Amino acid sequence: MTTQDHPNHETASMRLDPHSLRRPKRAITGMSAILLPMQDETRIDWSGFQEHVQNTFDCGLIPAINMDTGYANLIDEATRQQALQLTQEIADGRTFLSGAFVGDRANDAFNLPAYRSAMDEIASHDGTPIIFQSYGLTQGTTTEIIERYHAISQACESFYAFELGTMFAPFGSVYSLTAYNALMQIPNCLGAKHSSLSRELEWQRLELRNQQRPDFLVLTGNDLAIDMVMYGSDYLLGLSTFSPEAFARRDRMWLEGDHHFYELNDLLQYLGAFAFRPTVPAYKHNAAMFLKLRGKIVCDATYPGADQRPASDREVLAAIADQLATFL
Repeated sequence: MTTQDHPNHETASMRLDPHSLRRPKRAITGMSAILLPMQDETRIDWSGFQEHVQNTFDCGLIPAINMDTGYANLIDEATRQQALQLTQEIADGRTFLSGAFVGDRANDAFNLPAYRSAMDEIASHDGTPIIFQSYGLTQGTTTEIIERYHAISQACESFYAFELGTMFAPFGSVYSLTAYNALMQIPNCLGAKHSSLSRELEWQRLELRNQQRPDFLVLTGNDLAIDMVMYGSDYLLGLSTFSPEAFARRDRMWLEGDHHFYELNDLLQYLGAFAFRPTVPAYKHNAAMFLKLRGKIVCDATYPGADQRPASDREVLAAIADQLATFL
């Protein structure tokens, strides 16, 4: 199911006044997808991973591990478990998220036992699952899809949902507003990450959330419009893994009404526009480059099988890093 299947998206956007959604001096909930760094082309840098998770916590953001930024669709079960174990130790009771990923193929049936196993593993490490989409989860009618989410909800204490555009993954789907409304009615669904890269679709969700369930978190995944936080979105971004410190500083500026928010946000958005250009999944290579340039990790290699960026990107990223340092 895609947005094209649902003309009510266009109708809703015609009635929407996004300026009415602006929320000045609002406390922003920031969640940051953690990059899985490498020692070289084949070995994971677990020390660098731990330092990155610790730094994200220290900045006041909520780490989200085993996400797309952590190569969720490429890593094996042992790597997933190691990331969970290390994060649990660092968290020491603090909240963190972990992707519940179920790999399948087009036309496969919904695999509830696999989701239940993934959620149980996350819960056993004191994490909160965020449900990655799969072919089996998103195919079928709205009623069928929501029934699957109800089944998921009965298998865990709480969870976050995830809408993912196909530019990020072929199994992704952006739901209709009808489906989104039904998802919000599931009490232990705490929120949903929205990754369509569309402002209008996200504004619609914010307006619906404000009317139906104000405590539900609309987590923007729009790395090309990170100012969606001004309208009431919180965030779970891959871009924030480049510099959790800068995102935390920007968020404080918004809360304090500091007009420098706009300058810092513009610089971070420039970084996002550069890193998330096509081919979009290659942003992870840019993240590794940026973190290495800043001395945060030792190597800018990516996990085997991940998309690559040209070496010339380092020059642009270095210039952005220098500008960013003036805010920190």
